[in-house]
Amino acid sequence: MMIQESGGSYMYLQEAFGPIPAFIYLWQLLMIKVPSKRAIGALTFANYILKPFFPDCQEPPQSALRIVGILLIVTLAWVNSRKIKWAARVQNILALTKVLALIMIITIGIYYLVLGRTHNFDDVMAGTNWDPALIATAFYQTFYTYSGWGSTNVILEEVKDPVRNVPRAIAISLISVTVIYVLTNIAYFAVLTPSQMLSSAAVAVVFGNLTMGVMAWTIPFLVACSTSGASNGAIFTNARVLFVSSRRGQMPQMFSHLHIHNHTPIPALFFVATITMVMFVTSDMTVLINYFSFASNLLELGTIGAFFWFRIKQPDRHRPIKVWIIFPIIYFIVSVFLTVLPVIRQPLEVMMAVIIIITGLPVYYFTIHRHNKPHKLLHVMDKVRYLCQMVFLTVPEEKTV
Repeated sequence: MMIQESGGSYMYLQEAFGPIPAFIYLWQLLMIKVPSKRAIGALTFANYILKPFFPDCQEPPQSALRIVGILLIVTLAWVNSRKIKWAARVQNILALTKVLALIMIITIGIYYLVLGRTHNFDDVMAGTNWDPALIATAFYQTFYTYSGWGSTNVILEEVKDPVRNVPRAIAISLISVTVIYVLTNIAYFAVLTPSQMLSSAAVAVVFGNLTMGVMAWTIPFLVACSTSGASNGAIFTNARVLFVSSRRGQMPQMFSHLHIHNHTPIPALFFVATITMVMFVTSDMTVLINYFSFASNLLELGTIGAFFWFRIKQPDRHRPIKVWIIFPIIYFIVSVFLTVLPVIRQPLEVMMAVIIIITGLPVYYFTIHRHNKPHKLLHVMDKVRYLCQMVFLTVPEEKTV
């Protein structure tokens, strides 16, 4: 809250360490975090949509999963390009379906527990592997679920009374989501064995088939709605990070354009949707989550480092909200643990993520830092900017204010 601008971690790195770390954060966000997370959500949506058509534990074809996932991304990008109110209404409706689906699962789980179905909780720690590298990798799967907690900081300029409402939104949402997710997992274990959960890519479908009879279709439908809602919210916020960074000169100027009538960042939305679809070269959600989580933790170390830098270098700067220093220290230690140990378990995936991040350095040098840019590069950038204005009917952001 010390920095009253949209952009989240990007703005903290920019203010603390300068343009290069901020650009690297933006690069990994656009090349790894955003597309992999959106692809995960789209593939989850596709799994729940297609699973009812493939009964008897038969998995949907990978090609079908990719096609449905791509259709979802394109549809959500179109909705976000039309009007901000449309995107907000879609988000609210889909968020309600998620809560409704989880409440149904929790209620059924409680019913089964009341009937005495507690045998799946007997010796729940049996067979646990205490390898630290495996524990860190397991946290990747869990943290992905809660990864939306910082989204409000990305759209800070668009929040009314952010000093009051942003902390309240984060606190209420984190507590609510934690309680709901824990109860949901308890409900799953009241009905399903661990092996049943591990063997299915759509656990809620199996749960519904075993407990809801002819109404089993409602669970995959509601869960599919909820996952599409998560993708919609992320497309909305990610496009604005790209928009803000372009406005500050760290991304091509074409991304700082708004639609002349709808006032939506269409070039940024188009890019986010396109780079997401590139991730559909794989439909393995575990690989995508590992890419996403490692890159996120690596750059979050820089963000928490910015917090300590501000505390040391700018102790008197106005801070509407202050936190006890112990919490950032704990967060930093956990982030180090989650960044270092997976290198042992998934060295190839970690190496690929690091290589993608490092490629941002020459991109920064040739497109931003270097004053005498190659004429061919400038010519291409001008052509692309002109194309955006012709295709998307956009104007630079500063001319619309």
